[in-house]
Amino acid sequence: MSAMWHGCLADTDYFEMRSTHGHDYGVWVTTPPGYDPATAPAPVVYVLDGNWTVGQTAPLIVTQRDPLQQIKPYVQVSVGYAGEEAEHWARLRNRDLVPPGEPVAPEFLDAVETAVRSGSMTRDQADAYLAELEDTRADAFLSFITDELHPRIERDHGTAATGHGLFGYSYGGLFALYAWLTGTTLFESIGAGSPGVASEDSSVFARLEEPGDRPARLHVTVNDRELFGEMPIYQNLAKNAATVLHRLTSRGATVTSEVLRETHVTGLQASFLSYLRTCRAV
Repeated sequence: MSAMWHGCLADTDYFEMRSTHGHDYGVWVTTPPGYDPATAPAPVVYVLDGNWTVGQTAPLIVTQRDPLQQIKPYVQVSVGYAGEEAEHWARLRNRDLVPPGEPVAPEFLDAVETAVRSGSMTRDQADAYLAELEDTRADAFLSFITDELHPRIERDHGTAATGHGLFGYSYGGLFALYAWLTGTTLFESIGAGSPGVASEDSSVFARLEEPGDRPARLHVTVNDRELFGEMPIYQNLAKNAATVLHRLTSRGATVTSEVLRETHVTGLQASFLSYLRTCRAV
């Protein structure tokens, strides 16, 4: 374990890995207390945006011992950015989590300009943030997880052969939807929290019309305070997520959902818990 992370999170190892595309990723591997892969190997739950999410989600691995609602054993693998790229995770996620060709909604651009005017983002930061949306590569990032990272996790941590999950929030939720729509067979369940379907012309809607098997169970959460708030970008996320759910259920897809009393900022942990309770309960 890197000395930087030793002792910060219980039962958590950390390593860095470079993808075949030349990007550096930080990976946190959190195992259940007393985990013994030799006798009871557990499946993996991959959690995106590790630089932000690991502190809020990894400690919830104790839910596997909750006597009132026990969660099936899992090993959590949180994926973020490493080295110099860790400092820029908030913009690099645009490159990795957004599907190729995804349009940028006007409300999204307005939100970035508002951040510049308020001083929470400089013009250079805003330009760099938007530049990452010019060539989005969720396809390459999905390939990294399934074809490069997962074999290493399986080898080094003795995980189960099946039953794996994926969870993402915001743009991570958009990525989760994208992964589900591709029909990837690695994951048994996928959680998409407040998915970043910001545009009515999102590529997600076109992909919904494409035929194909999507074997994973999908769970989507939306935040009511986004829908009823005063920020158009968040209203769009909630409305478009509802449209996605309507189209899926009308086609008989295996999908569940929950409305949370949260904002976009506060909804991460509640969304992850909703995914665990719905898709991974004993």
